[in-house]
Order: sequence, then structure tokens, then C-alpha cells
Amino acid sequence: MQNDSFLSSLIQSQADRYGNRVALRYRDYTAQTWVSVSWKDFAQKVHDVSSALLQLGVEVQEKVAVFSENMPECLYVDFGAYGLRAVTIPFFATSSEAQVKYMTSDAAVRYIFVGEQTQYDVAFRVLQFTPVVKRLIIFSRDVVRKPQDQTSLYFDEFLQLGREADNDLPIAGRMAEVHPEDLANVLYTSGTTGLSKGVMLTHGMYRAAIKAHDGELPLTERDVVLNFLPFAHVFERGWAYLCLATGCTMAINLRPRDVLQSLKEIHPTCMCAVPRFWEKVYNGVLQVMEQCNPVQRKLLRDAISVGNQYNVHYKMQGKKAPMGLKMKWKFYERTVLPVFLRTLGLENHHFFPTAGAAISPLVEEFVHSVGVKMVAGYGMTETTATVTCDRLDKPVSIGSVGRLMPGIQLKFGERDEILLKGPTITQGYFRKAEVTELSFDEDGWFHTGDAGYMKDGELFLKDRIKDMFKTSNGKYIAPQMLESKLSVDRFVDQIVIVADEKKFVSALVVPNYDLLEQVAQDHNIPYCDHAGLCASPEIVKLMMYRIDTLQQEFSHYEQVKRITLLPEPLSLEKGELTNTLKVCRPVLYKRYKKQIDKMYEE
Repeated sequence: MQNDSFLSSLIQSQADRYGNRVALRYRDYTAQTWVSVSWKDFAQKVHDVSSALLQLGVEVQEKVAVFSENMPECLYVDFGAYGLRAVTIPFFATSSEAQVKYMTSDAAVRYIFVGEQTQYDVAFRVLQFTPVVKRLIIFSRDVVRKPQDQTSLYFDEFLQLGREADNDLPIAGRMAEVHPEDLANVLYTSGTTGLSKGVMLTHGMYRAAIKAHDGELPLTERDVVLNFLPFAHVFERGWAYLCLATGCTMAINLRPRDVLQSLKEIHPTCMCAVPRFWEKVYNGVLQVMEQCNPVQRKLLRDAISVGNQYNVHYKMQGKKAPMGLKMKWKFYERTVLPVFLRTLGLENHHFFPTAGAAISPLVEEFVHSVGVKMVAGYGMTETTATVTCDRLDKPVSIGSVGRLMPGIQLKFGERDEILLKGPTITQGYFRKAEVTELSFDEDGWFHTGDAGYMKDGELFLKDRIKDMFKTSNGKYIAPQMLESKLSVDRFVDQIVIVADEKKFVSALVVPNYDLLEQVAQDHNIPYCDHAGLCASPEIVKLMMYRIDTLQQEFSHYEQVKRITLLPEPLSLEKGELTNTLKVCRPVLYKRYKKQIDKMYEE
């Protein structure tokens, strides 16, 4: 049963209900084992954080920052701060020094909680040049402090400050005064256009969002949830709070690269993910199938084909399947598919929310075909995540992003822009009145910048209006739709569409270098390095052929005509990707201007 408490008292309330039952799990990398944290211990840590923050003089609605990969400590600080009516600002663990300096200055942050050595090193440099920052508090004891660092505390030392103080009454007093309009978080957007905005999220917004999901998603206290998207991402943050309010057991994955290992160790029933995760699973399955013997390959292909017919064409549409098809599916569901899913750690699957980018229909069909319930959704930081999502008890269409959540109002504006109202919609951007004013119309509708349409009660997205490209021939191109379709190919690791004010559509492509190297070896194509491989006419021809195969459904003017293969992947460090791994197009277009211009030479 969902707990209706405010975030300020949620963990204490759940501890009263569940006591010594496991609330959290995390990997101890030294002992190479997963450690459990009970609800009782979770609540005690939260109380100690509240007490320690009081000892440091944190005021009502003061902002404290959390700069870390996902750790239990991130949650301890969040809920400890909420109990004092303080505000937490999560930084992505990959944030640059410039980003951290901007956010701490913008929000007047005095205390930054840092995770590991990378975050500490960045934050310590910021500490030297940002007078408002007074102290760093370090989660990991493995972090080596700078010799000149005389102010930082390790997290256990920080907690001891709280344990030594008698702050029960002041904490209870602050908690009793929490108001729905109190800020809980300021979440800075990743800024694909270079402008980072702090979205203000209140306790009332979170409470409304959590309540709206009650009955809409079949989450229960029996679910085991793996968290691997950053807690700084509103999708994972909102999902984690929903899971805690429901009483789930949450396993926190520290390092994103370990998620496949964690899946096999935790065997979760639920996990929120972005489409890129499922694209990698899909391509991985194709590679595994190629290595199977002919009998195994035929069985798996037939199981997926039967699953597609049964799940996608009947079950998801609320239709009764023919008896023969149902029997075939039940056979594969009991025999072939469990073996396959067990290799991924997905054999206990319940449902998997997926959002954050366009989902390839091919990948979405595949996930449903193997019996895994992907719940597609749509939302933004400004909407406290979910605006729409699939309902498992109602018809689900491939390509839709689901049905409207309770309490949300939606209408369409110019160019089919999605406009929203509701209790989960932000009131604006922190210290940016002009930007806030531009985001809302005079009737109070929030302008999302996304285009879409409704069909039979389901929302379908078109593209970001501001990302729509107009060719020099006057045709509009939706780059994200193309990119989503083409990135499914296992030879394509990353792809960026180029079309704005151009004569035709072209693309920058980061290929799967391992697969290309194998092709080069099999066909005696000479190369010295990735640059030579990507410049090979034979390799470019192969990649263009694969892209042509996938883009046949698009109009001629939408199709990619020329490509440039890039010898190294896009990266956060070079500013080519945001912290949420979205493409920063202006940076790419500037960096690869010479290559782009060459594609348009006559």
C-alpha cells in the first residue's frame, strides 16, 4: 500500500511500518557482495543527517548539493534535508568544473556532498574559487583529501556530528512545518542549447506525482527494483521516490557500466531505463543469435515471432488470441524464453518503465515479444517526470507514450505543441523570471516544446519543435525520429542527423568499431587505425547500405543521402553530449564543420 506522507517524513513513516525489513541494497566493491540496509537503519541515517545539517547551521529552504554517482548516501542526504525543510540540488556525477561552479553560485550552495575521487577533485577546485562554498562532505572513505584541505569531512564524521547533538525537538519542529509549496529540489537541466536552468520542484509536486501513479502502475512492496539511471535525472529520482513510498526493495547500482552485472546478481522485477539500454540489449541478442547453432537460432527466432503475434497483436490490444497461438506462446514462455531472459537477469520481470528519448518501434516490439512488459512514458523535469505512460490494463500501441496521468490537463497549441497544466507542473525556473514567463502563456499553460497528437486516448510524439530542421528546399525534418530508427542497427553506435538549411539530409555516424574491424579482416580491407577504417570507401559503402535498408519507410526528402564515419565516439568530456547523454548539436556541428561541408560538395 502506498504511503501518502510528505517526503520530509516518508522514511520515518515507512520504518514504523516495515522495521527491519530490507529497504536498500548496495554493492560493497571491496567485499564483492551486496549489503542490505533495513528501513529502521535507513530512517536512523536520515535522522542523523538532519541533526548534522542542523549542527552546520543549515536554514529553512537553504540549498545543499549532492555531487555523486548513485549511492545510499544520496538518499540519506535527500531525506535528511527534506526533514529540515532544506532543498537538495543533485549534480550529475559527470558534471564539469564550470557546471558545478555555475550551479553552486546560482543557488548559493554552502555545502557540497561528494561521492568519489573524481567528484571530490572537481568540487575542491570549485571550493578554491567560489567563496560561498564552505565545506565538502565526502561519501567514500577511499577519497584522498588534498594536503591543503582543512575543512572537508568524511560522511561518517559528518554523521557523528549529528549523533552527538540533541536535535530531536528542532527536527520535529521543522518537519511539522513542511508546506506543500516548500521547495524540495532545484534540478538543473542538462542544457543542450548551452543554457542550464534550475527547475523548481516542491514537496506538493512530488506528493501529487506519487499519488497519481497509485493504481496506474502495478508496483507493490514485493517488487525488487534496480536503480541505475542517475538520481540527478528526474526520471530515476521520481521513480525511486515512488518505489520508496510503495515499500519496494531498492538495489542501487553505483557504476553505470556495471548495470548488466548487477542485473544478473539482483534479478530485479522492475527497473526504469532509457531506450538506449534496450537498444543495446536488442543488439546484444542479435549477436548471441548469430553465435547459436542452427537449431537454437531457429527456436529463439520462432519464440520471438510467436511472442510478437501473441503479445503485440493480441494481448497488448486487449484481444483474445487464437488457442493455437496461445498454446505456442505458453510453450515458449515456459521453455526457451526463461533460459534466454536468465542470461540477462530479467527472468523475474514485472514491468520496466522506459522514457527519456524516442523508442524505436523495432526495439519496443522486440521487448514485448520476449514477454517483458515495457511501459513507455513521456515527461520532463518540469513535470516531475510522468505526464503519460502505458497502462497494462488498457490497449497499448507500439509507438505511443501512453495515456494521460490523473490530474494532468493537456491540449495542443501551434504546430501541435503539447501544452500542460496540473499539480505536478513546475511553477518556474530558479532565479530566471524571464525564462519562466516565456514558458507559460497568459492562461497558465506550460509550453513543453514537444509536438504530438492523441489517438484513441494515447499520446504520440512527433519531435522537439525547436529541433525540427528545415532544409533549403523548405521541407521539415524530425531528426530524433530518424536517429531513433537508424541507431537500432548493430553497426551503428551513435548517429547525428544534419539537415538544417541544407539541400538534403546527411549524418555523422559513430560506428561499432569492433564489428567493422571484423568486416575489414574478413574482406581483406586494409586499415591502420579507426580513422583509416572510417575513411575506407568499402566500409562507408557498407554502412550506407545498412542505413538505406532501415530508412525505406521515410519519404525521399527525409532519407539520409550521405554519411561521415567518425573515428572516435561522442563524449561528455568534449561537450558533445549532455549529462543525460543527449546530443549537443551546436558543439558537434562546429567541431565537425569541415566534414559536414564536405558532404555537401558537388
